[in-house]
Order: sequence, then C-alpha cells, then structure tokens
Amino acid sequence: MTTRTIVRAVLRGSLRDIHHVGAVPPGRARGLVARVYAQAERDFGIIAPPLALHSGAPRALAASWLLLRETLLVEGRVGRAVKEAVAAEVSRGNSCPYCVDVHRAALETLRRPAPDAPGAGAAEWIRSGAGRGERPPFTAEEAPEILGVVLAFHYLNRMVGVFLDDSPVPARTPAAVRGPILRTVARAMSPAAGPPRPGESNGLLPAAPLPPGLEWARADPVVADALGRSAAAVEDGARWVPPPVRRALASRLDGWDGSPPGLGRSWLGEALAGPLRPADLPAARLALLTALAPYQVTEADVASFRERYPGDRELVELTAWASLRTAVLLTSRLASRHPPAAPGNRPGR
Repeated sequence: MTTRTIVRAVLRGSLRDIHHVGAVPPGRARGLVARVYAQAERDFGIIAPPLALHSGAPRALAASWLLLRETLLVEGRVGRAVKEAVAAEVSRGNSCPYCVDVHRAALETLRRPAPDAPGAGAAEWIRSGAGRGERPPFTAEEAPEILGVVLAFHYLNRMVGVFLDDSPVPARTPAAVRGPILRTVARAMSPAAGPPRPGESNGLLPAAPLPPGLEWARADPVVADALGRSAAAVEDGARWVPPPVRRALASRLDGWDGSPPGLGRSWLGEALAGPLRPADLPAARLALLTALAPYQVTEADVASFRERYPGDRELVELTAWASLRTAVLLTSRLASRHPPAAPGNRPGR
C-alpha cells in the first residue's frame, strides 16, 4: 500500500470528524459533488475535510474548490511555495490552527523560493501588518494569484473554524510524531497527473462577472473568472437568507476594523440589537459569529438555527455566504490601501 493510499484512507476517515454536518462519502458522491471530488483527487491528491464539509451544498462545494484550485494550486507567475507561505500566514492571523498546521507542513515539503522570486516577500509583508503602509512586494500582474490566496484563506479559515477541530491530527497524537504525520499528509497534497492547468475547474459553475471589491483580479482572466463564478454561486445559494440578516451582517462589517472581537460575546449582543424578528435571530447570530469569530460557534448556536432550517444545505450556504462576504471585504481593503506596483516595477528590484 502506497503512502498516498494510506493518507487518503486516513483523511476519508477524518470526514466523519466534521462537526454539525455530514460530508458526502466519496463512494456516494453524484453529480456536481462527484465532479468536484474527482478533480480534487486528481489535482490536490486528496479530498480534504475543508472541502468535503461543503458537500451538503454542491454549489458552495464547487465554489470553495474553484477558490482553492485556481489561486493556490495552479502555478502561474507565482510559485506554490510562495502561495503556501501566504496561506499559512493568513491562517495564523485568523487564528486557524488547522490551516496553519497543514500549510506550514506543506511549506516544509517544498523548495524555498529565491529571494527575488515573484511574491517572495508576500507572507512577511502580511505578517508585518501589510508592510505598515509600504507597497506590497508583488506587481499588479502577480496580485491576482497572491491576493487570490488571501481571499481563499480568509474564506476557508472561517469555514474550518465552524466545522473542524483545531488540527487534522488527533489531539491524543504524541507530539514527537505530529510533524511527520503532517508532512506525510502534505506530500500527498500534490497532483496525481502533473501540474494543474489554469481554468479547468471553472466550468463547474456558470460564468459570472466579478463582484465589487475584487477588481484587483482582472489582471489574470482565469483567476478573475474563477472568483466571479465562485462569488455568484455562493450568493445565489444564499438567496433565501432573510434581508434583516443580511443587513445585520453588512452593518457590523461596515464598522469592523478586521481585528478579532475577543473571547466574550458582548459584541454579539450589540450587533443583534437592531430590528430583527425573533425568527431571524438564530441565522443572524450564526452569520455574525462565522464572519467575525467562528471559534465561538457552539452546538447550541447550530441547534437554534436548525429549528427553522433543519438541513445541512442551509447551514453550509449561510456560513459560506458570511465567510465569503467577510473574505471579500478584508481582501478588498488590503488591495485598496496597499496597491501593488505596476508590472515590471516590483519593489526591491
């Protein structure tokens, strides 16, 4: 039995550890879910729990796959190692230990990029607070890939925070073997049939224009296409979300500086103090928690939401919508406050 086969078996077992929803097993996947799973196994090497947790809502699953594949996995101007470093750094900033573990382990399996490689300083720039006003160390042509990873992981970190444990490795695993296990998983996260080609996942969802806030992606038509399709699919899937819930999230995000609200819930009471019907409170509470503090989501929050929306589909669609709204906002703010240099004028060259 190969290492890849062992890791796949372990990760498929871990699909049972997803909280709140039941992931569709690979052997039972049909239609769009089966198509996404097949591409994920081909281009990512595994059906990872952060993807599979979306499977109760097929369009949200496809959207999460487009976000991940076309930004992180496809190498264009920017190499995979640079992107993994950005993914790990965004995850660290969002306090998502699951994603930090996985993507730092992936970094350890890759060759370190040269100091002058495209985007080589992007992760450190993000760590230092987006350079404290300095221009980013990448050009406008490289921005779609790098900011695309930022967007994807602001989104995925929130979904992981709601539905998964703090690490893909069981809590009782001895510390001495955690690193080797994670690196083995990371090595399996590689394409089975050569480097993924740009745009091959985009046909999973209908074409759609870029939403406001993602204009920085236009320099790469394939990434822009993926982001437009993904955003439209998530928004369409959440069309049932009541307007008062939408307004509650928008109002909170408008005045939010991006910092974590802390361990308490006093902020949540304030955010829910607006004109909300009692029937809408559980959805508004869950949307706000997902957006700003996914680590605070409890079984009681989910149970309260399920009293009105009992299916997995609605739970995934609401949390995906709140996560992506937040991810678009944070990434667009980063791009607008710190515009990249023009092509050919990368800082430091």
